[in-house]
Amino acid sequence: MRITLSAFLLAFCASATGLETPQTRVETIVQSSQSWNGSSLPMYPSGKPVVTILKITIPPGVSLPVHQHHVINAGVLLEGELTVHTEAGDTLHMKQGDPIVEVVNQWHHGVNEGTVPAVILVFYAGAQGEVNTQVRTASEAQ
Repeated sequence: MRITLSAFLLAFCASATGLETPQTRVETIVQSSQSWNGSSLPMYPSGKPVVTILKITIPPGVSLPVHQHHVINAGVLLEGELTVHTEAGDTLHMKQGDPIVEVVNQWHHGVNEGTVPAVILVFYAGAQGEVNTQVRTASEAQ
Protein backbone atom coordinates (compact mmCIF):
# COMPACT_ATOMS: atom_id res chain seq x y z
CA MET A 1 0.00 0.00 0.00
CA ARG A 2 1.47 3.35 -1.06
CA ILE A 3 0.17 6.59 0.37
CA THR A 4 1.56 9.78 -1.08
CA LEU A 5 1.61 12.91 1.02
CA SER A 6 -0.53 14.74 -1.53
CA ALA A 7 -3.13 11.92 -1.48
CA PHE A 8 -3.16 11.99 2.31
CA LEU A 9 -3.56 15.77 2.41
CA LEU A 10 -6.30 15.68 -0.22
CA ALA A 11 -8.21 13.06 1.75
CA PHE A 12 -7.63 14.94 5.01
CA CYS A 13 -8.81 18.23 3.56
CA ALA A 14 -11.82 16.66 1.89
CA SER A 15 -12.78 14.90 5.11
CA ALA A 16 -12.10 17.82 7.40
CA THR A 17 -14.07 20.29 5.31
CA GLY A 18 -16.86 18.08 3.96
CA LEU A 19 -15.61 18.54 0.41
CA GLU A 20 -15.92 14.91 -0.66
CA THR A 21 -16.78 14.74 -4.37
CA PRO A 22 -17.59 11.89 -6.76
CA GLN A 23 -13.90 11.95 -7.77
CA THR A 24 -12.58 11.61 -4.24
CA ARG A 25 -13.12 8.95 -1.63
CA VAL A 26 -12.61 9.74 2.03
CA GLU A 27 -12.10 6.88 4.45
CA THR A 28 -11.55 7.41 8.17
CA ILE A 29 -8.65 5.15 9.12
CA VAL A 30 -8.88 5.82 12.85
CA GLN A 31 -10.46 8.45 15.09
CA SER A 32 -10.03 8.09 18.82
CA SER A 33 -9.50 9.89 22.10
CA GLN A 34 -7.70 6.79 23.42
CA SER A 35 -4.42 5.07 22.57
CA TRP A 36 -4.39 1.50 21.27
CA ASN A 37 -4.31 0.06 24.81
CA GLY A 38 -7.34 2.06 25.99
CA SER A 39 -5.48 4.82 27.83
CA SER A 40 -6.98 8.31 27.48
CA LEU A 41 -4.90 10.68 25.38
CA PRO A 42 -3.48 13.70 27.25
CA MET A 43 -4.18 17.32 26.42
CA TYR A 44 -2.16 18.78 23.58
CA PRO A 45 0.95 20.62 24.77
CA SER A 46 0.75 24.39 25.00
CA GLY A 47 3.02 26.55 22.93
CA LYS A 48 3.75 26.94 19.23
CA PRO A 49 2.44 23.81 17.46
CA VAL A 50 4.91 21.60 15.61
CA VAL A 51 3.74 18.72 13.43
CA THR A 52 6.36 16.08 12.65
CA ILE A 53 5.89 13.23 10.18
CA LEU A 54 8.39 10.35 10.25
CA LYS A 55 8.72 7.35 7.97
CA ILE A 56 10.40 4.64 10.06
CA THR A 57 11.80 1.44 8.53
CA ILE A 58 12.49 -1.45 10.91
CA PRO A 59 14.41 -4.41 9.42
CA PRO A 60 13.24 -8.00 10.09
CA GLY A 61 14.27 -9.27 13.51
CA VAL A 62 14.97 -5.80 14.91
CA SER A 63 13.59 -4.61 18.25
CA LEU A 64 13.42 -0.87 18.85
CA PRO A 65 14.78 0.43 22.14
CA VAL A 66 12.33 0.92 24.99
CA HIS A 67 10.98 4.46 24.68
CA GLN A 68 8.04 6.72 25.41
CA HIS A 69 6.36 9.61 23.64
CA HIS A 70 5.45 12.83 25.42
CA VAL A 71 3.10 14.01 22.68
CA ILE A 72 0.12 12.50 20.91
CA ASN A 73 1.10 10.54 17.82
CA ALA A 74 -0.55 8.19 15.39
CA GLY A 75 0.53 6.24 12.37
CA VAL A 76 -0.20 3.69 9.70
CA LEU A 77 1.88 0.59 9.04
CA LEU A 78 2.57 0.84 5.31
CA GLU A 79 4.48 -2.44 4.90
CA GLY A 80 5.29 -5.56 6.88
CA GLU A 81 4.29 -6.49 10.41
CA LEU A 82 5.04 -4.91 13.78
CA THR A 83 4.36 -5.97 17.36
CA VAL A 84 4.25 -3.31 20.08
CA HIS A 85 4.71 -4.22 23.76
CA THR A 86 4.15 -1.94 26.76
CA GLU A 87 5.91 -2.38 30.07
CA ALA A 88 2.47 -2.95 31.60
CA GLY A 89 2.11 -6.12 29.50
CA ASP A 90 -0.17 -4.85 26.72
CA THR A 91 0.58 -6.14 23.21
CA LEU A 92 -0.56 -4.94 19.80
CA HIS A 93 0.09 -6.98 16.63
CA MET A 94 -0.01 -4.83 13.50
CA LYS A 95 -0.12 -5.87 9.86
CA GLN A 96 0.16 -3.83 6.68
CA GLY A 97 -2.49 -1.13 6.55
CA ASP A 98 -3.23 -1.11 10.29
CA PRO A 99 -3.44 2.24 12.09
CA ILE A 100 -2.09 2.95 15.56
CA VAL A 101 -2.89 5.69 18.06
CA GLU A 102 0.24 5.35 20.15
CA VAL A 103 0.50 5.28 23.93
CA VAL A 104 1.72 8.51 25.54
CA ASN A 105 4.05 8.65 28.57
CA GLN A 106 4.20 4.86 28.77
CA TRP A 107 7.39 2.83 28.22
CA HIS A 108 7.03 0.51 25.22
CA HIS A 109 8.90 -0.88 22.23
CA GLY A 110 8.20 -2.33 18.80
CA VAL A 111 9.56 -5.55 17.32
CA ASN A 112 9.58 -6.63 13.69
CA GLU A 113 9.04 -10.38 13.99
CA GLY A 114 8.33 -10.68 10.26
CA THR A 115 10.51 -11.51 7.27
CA VAL A 116 10.31 -8.14 5.48
CA PRO A 117 11.01 -4.59 6.66
CA ALA A 118 8.22 -2.92 8.63
CA VAL A 119 7.58 0.59 7.36
CA ILE A 120 5.43 2.89 9.46
CA LEU A 121 4.41 6.50 8.82
CA VAL A 122 3.99 8.35 12.14
CA PHE A 123 2.46 11.79 12.76
CA TYR A 124 3.40 13.68 15.97
CA ALA A 125 1.32 16.62 17.27
CA GLY A 126 3.85 18.41 19.44
CA ALA A 127 4.97 21.86 20.43
CA GLN A 128 8.15 23.82 19.84
CA GLY A 129 10.83 22.62 22.29
CA GLU A 130 8.87 19.45 23.16
CA VAL A 131 10.67 16.12 22.71
CA ASN A 132 8.53 13.66 20.71
CA THR A 133 10.34 10.48 21.78
CA GLN A 134 12.52 9.67 24.78
CA VAL A 135 14.63 6.50 24.70
CA ARG A 136 14.97 4.90 28.12
CA THR A 137 18.45 5.04 29.58
CA ALA A 138 19.99 2.35 31.77
CA SER A 139 19.38 4.46 34.89
CA GLU A 140 15.68 4.86 34.01
CA ALA A 141 15.33 1.10 33.60
CA GLN A 142 16.02 0.53 37.30
